[in-house]
Amino acid sequence: PITGPEELARAYTPGVARVCLAIHDNQELAFDLTIRGTTVAVVSDGSAVLGLGNIGPKAAMPVMEGKALLFKQFAAIDAFPICLDTQDTEEIIRTVKLLAPSFGGINLEDISAPRCFEIEERLRKELDIPVFHDDQHGTAVVVLAALINALKITGKKFSDLRVVINGFGASGVACAKILLSAGIKNIIPCDTAGALYKGRTNNMNSVKVKLSEIFNPEGLSGDLRTVMKGADVFIGVSSPGVISVQDVRAMAKDPIVFALANPTPEILPEHLKGIARIIATGRSDYPNQVNNALCFPGVFKGALACRAKDISEKMKVAAAHAIANYVKDDLLSEDYIVPGIFEAGVTEMVAEATMKAAREEGLARN
Repeated sequence: PITGPEELARAYTPGVARVCLAIHDNQELAFDLTIRGTTVAVVSDGSAVLGLGNIGPKAAMPVMEGKALLFKQFAAIDAFPICLDTQDTEEIIRTVKLLAPSFGGINLEDISAPRCFEIEERLRKELDIPVFHDDQHGTAVVVLAALINALKITGKKFSDLRVVINGFGASGVACAKILLSAGIKNIIPCDTAGALYKGRTNNMNSVKVKLSEIFNPEGLSGDLRTVMKGADVFIGVSSPGVISVQDVRAMAKDPIVFALANPTPEILPEHLKGIARIIATGRSDYPNQVNNALCFPGVFKGALACRAKDISEKMKVAAAHAIANYVKDDLLSEDYIVPGIFEAGVTEMVAEATMKAAREEGLARN
């Protein structure tokens, strides 16, 4: 509180000049002497908001405000919603770079694919603070955590799995990448044109062309129903009702189904009782909710605390293992493979794991 001239002289002129000069001499002090050390920008262009689509920056503001609320609630981080009135890739990159001195990290949100990939990649290279597109990586981290624990129940190994991912936008691409880094070799991405394979020409873009060289090592083609036959895991980040009970029956023994379309999943869990061994959704009214809020508060808390220059794949995998390890083996069950977002200590475990990984990679400045 400023109650008189003495406090005013410290908080503003002339006392504030000492702080300015200290930061001028050592830029790193901005993290200690200003709000930068605990502040994140939540940046969107309103082009892919929830399941609502391209509704623009003004209509996107409630979602960004909600995200800022979750940052404060779960990680004590001050987050500012910033909705940009442009969907031009270069303008977004330039604007975020101009804003970066005020923030300790950048959370990209609800930016459509494939532009979101270039925007994040460029900003990660051109800034020295963490940049994290939560629509991609938040989902992917929690999916990996859920799968780690699902495999403890089924007894299957990462290296032996055949995984089908339906929906190859921002979330689907990130899920495929993190599962590959975790040791799953046979991942078959699908979109509205069916399986993605090397040499496919229909419904392609530069990102899909590049990734078709990496995934689907058997070169399977055909529609979603065809490639689901014999699969161990189905991950849906797509649309309601795209798979049936018969499709799940055709999967391998003890099928794992993550139907994450929101609010209506790819298939309703009640239709799979006695058929799928483990089911997860993106909804809070079913068991095993894959919720980004298990990930991003802790990841940013850890990254800001150690002043990480980036959020790497290793840091994301470490966060996933922290979420999975929160569920103790004696409590693990088909209906409890990930913690709920209000369970105490999840954010702290994720933050610690993220910091440790950042330090091991030499990304931490603190």
